[in-house]
Amino acid sequence: MIDIAMNRLLKLFIVPATLAAMFTGCGSKPTWEVNGTVDKAEGKLLTLEASNNGRWYQVDTVTLAADGKFSFEQDAAGYPDVYRLTIGDKSVYFPIDSIETVTVTASGDNFSSGYTLAGSPRTDAFMRVENRLAQGLKTMGAAKLVNDEAFKRDMAQIILEDPSSVVAYYIINKHIGATPLYDPANRDDLRILGAVANAFTVNRPNDPRTAYLTSLFLNNRPNQGISTALLDSLKLAEVPMIDIALLDPSGKEVKLSELCLNGNVVLLNFTALTANESPAYNLELAKIYEKYHKNGFEIYQVSIDPDEFAWRQAARNLPWVSVYNGVNDPKVLNQYNVSTVPTMYILDRSGEVVERVESIAKLDSSLSKYI
Repeated sequence: MIDIAMNRLLKLFIVPATLAAMFTGCGSKPTWEVNGTVDKAEGKLLTLEASNNGRWYQVDTVTLAADGKFSFEQDAAGYPDVYRLTIGDKSVYFPIDSIETVTVTASGDNFSSGYTLAGSPRTDAFMRVENRLAQGLKTMGAAKLVNDEAFKRDMAQIILEDPSSVVAYYIINKHIGATPLYDPANRDDLRILGAVANAFTVNRPNDPRTAYLTSLFLNNRPNQGISTALLDSLKLAEVPMIDIALLDPSGKEVKLSELCLNGNVVLLNFTALTANESPAYNLELAKIYEKYHKNGFEIYQVSIDPDEFAWRQAARNLPWVSVYNGVNDPKVLNQYNVSTVPTMYILDRSGEVVERVESIAKLDSSLSKYI
């Protein structure tokens, strides 16, 4: 399998209506500010970045003077979010709830680790998370930390203090290296994820992340062992499918939802056609496609190959739909919790994601339940 390192980036869309009305009435836009000092960084470029659907983009920059002082002021987005300050390849992440001022104190020598945040309860919680993470990495390393019960218990405690907060979402989507801190395939981790999903369902029903969290929980839940009350609550916001629209080898946009028309059973397959294992994998997939296609079975194959030309050459003769996402675009991968390829999901005839298939050897038996 091929590991995919990705960040689960955050963006929460909610603001109290009374607060919005108050600012509108004042006739000036509300703003938030991040300021502070970065010592030992004279002449370096400090960049303020925001995220948009899994992509970080530049908002503002400043060249640091000898005293290291900086200040960025931005219009309030109207919802909690996470931003970051970047020098080179090092970043400091910080939360913004609405119109607060966040202060960052850091050093150019160890910018992404030797820093402090202040200004709000959310920044305090962020510092607790990052300090605990830094401590764990120093004492036991990434491989052990991600499975350490004491560390996971500490993170869960912070999550459960306010499970519908941007901090909770940040922790749920945190990766240590390429490994997710909370893996939906792990029953205990799934319970924590379910608590966050439930909190977002209750407190943030219109937040796009609510649908994502709900789908992630429901698609990974076992048949039993999860609270019925939690399931009932989450099902209120259940999303049958997160649509995908990507280009096939001819340059035509093909949507996943199009294959679900007419009651088809669809296999959503994330893969890399230029990987060494791909020919053998696709040969087995072709056998299954030939067996079930006449009964309304389709395949929507999303490729993460780094070389688009090589993918196009490999995909042009495939009998099913093959589309290109690329290895550097995390949006769709994040939405479907793809950390390795190949990854497979079955969508039933109503278009609902009903099963994640762990291996090609199990695909035939899994499909037979829905066709």
